[in-house]
Amino acid sequence: MNEAYIYIVLAALIFMVVMLIKDKMRPGLLLFSVVVIFLATGLLTPQEALAGFSNKGMITVALLFLVSEGVRRSDCLGAIMRNIFPPKERSTVRRGHLYIMSVVAAASAFLNNTPIVVIFIPHIKAWAKRVGLPLKKFLIPLSYAAILGGMCTLIGTSTNLVVHGLMLDAGLDGFSMFELGKVGGIIAIVGIIYILLFGNKRLPDDDETRPASTDKHHIVEAVIGPRFPGINKTLTEFDFKSHYNAEIIQIRRVGRVVKETPHCRFREGDTLILSADEQFIPTWGDSSVFLLLSNDAEYTPECPAWKKWFTLGLLLLMIVGATLGDMEFMREVVPGMRLDMFFWACVVTVVMAFCNIFPPKKYSKFISWDILITIASALAISEAMSKSGLADWMAGGLIGMANDMPPIAVLAMLYLATNIITELITNNAAAAFAFPIAMAVSEQMAVSPMPFLVAICIAASCSFSSPIGYQTNMIVQGIGGYKFRDFVRIGLPLNIIAFIISMVFIPLFWAF
Repeated sequence: MNEAYIYIVLAALIFMVVMLIKDKMRPGLLLFSVVVIFLATGLLTPQEALAGFSNKGMITVALLFLVSEGVRRSDCLGAIMRNIFPPKERSTVRRGHLYIMSVVAAASAFLNNTPIVVIFIPHIKAWAKRVGLPLKKFLIPLSYAAILGGMCTLIGTSTNLVVHGLMLDAGLDGFSMFELGKVGGIIAIVGIIYILLFGNKRLPDDDETRPASTDKHHIVEAVIGPRFPGINKTLTEFDFKSHYNAEIIQIRRVGRVVKETPHCRFREGDTLILSADEQFIPTWGDSSVFLLLSNDAEYTPECPAWKKWFTLGLLLLMIVGATLGDMEFMREVVPGMRLDMFFWACVVTVVMAFCNIFPPKKYSKFISWDILITIASALAISEAMSKSGLADWMAGGLIGMANDMPPIAVLAMLYLATNIITELITNNAAAAFAFPIAMAVSEQMAVSPMPFLVAICIAASCSFSSPIGYQTNMIVQGIGGYKFRDFVRIGLPLNIIAFIISMVFIPLFWAF
């Protein structure tokens, strides 16, 4: 390949990272724009540019959005959550951390992390108010628990499915359901212990008094979602009150209160403190206009009991079926079919739709299309990195920096590079960009690619030190009013812990 293509891809990636950090454009559209650049320069063919949109991992992520919506609407997890909190006389911060993190980590191992956090926040807020504990002690641990649990299984986070899909495209076997749990499970357990020991000291206390509710109006916190029609419009251009019959009391962004001037613009991820009537949450709770709506009361979706148990049964079927489907004996029992995660996600999604567990006529509203476009575009960019020779060039640089040191030194550098990138941009993009480098490193060093691929899965998910790299961190930052330094203070030691555990156990379970 022409050496000029290396510089084209490198320049495009630098431009993309800068634009992502500045938040000038939605990630999906920005990454797709980079793909169009590669298409226009002849680096990618139309087939290569669009291949990511048919990737099995990407389609599985889309299906799991619908499964998660079915779980949310059935309130099966909410029913569990309402019964696990300790009573007031036995409630402490440490005990709250133990109850919340253990349940959330277990749930997020099998469901999309964002819906899990959205489901649990109202219950945690209501419980913290009821027992008189600071809410800020619990929302960051909630997000961290979702991240830690997601690292334990193939379907726990879209990052794992992205790498799994790339492995299948490269002719590798991919990950089994619980394979990543060999390391992810250890990190999750140690991470929970770390929060139990140090969370109370390193997490801030509540520092403000919330506006009081009146008889007719309630204080509602609303996190702006991607479908909010006023994004990038000023408060003057978009009349919020006439659209939603609610008054904006305060706007929070990146842990700070935004000064409400006529030129202030709405941004995705902003948290709006609203004065709204009691119909606001029931009216807009099922809309994708807002990522999260909550007040000081626990909102319980109306759902018959049979749907809760049926949904739990479907979830269990998907997990068990996907686990058994990857085993060799199942391929002999059902020859010609692979009963993998994709198969069972398809089955469960269709059953949920026909049973009206989620509204089938509105199914497209429950899928985060920006995340899917980000994943598909990242896969195309990954192909461009390999095809241009940039991945080989960067792999050679990593090996050269190691100076004849053992493969674990290169593993450590690849892990750290991926981890830094994921704190600045998105976890899916970070994993997709690191994949061709990992494959090139293993080829040049004549070793197995598996340790490097596991490392980028873990590193891309370990977004603890910044609210930027993971959507659940952004959600709890707005609701909790955290500052950037709060994530650094509690999250940086957890990043270091995850790195040390990964360097010790990855080579033990996956030999070079």
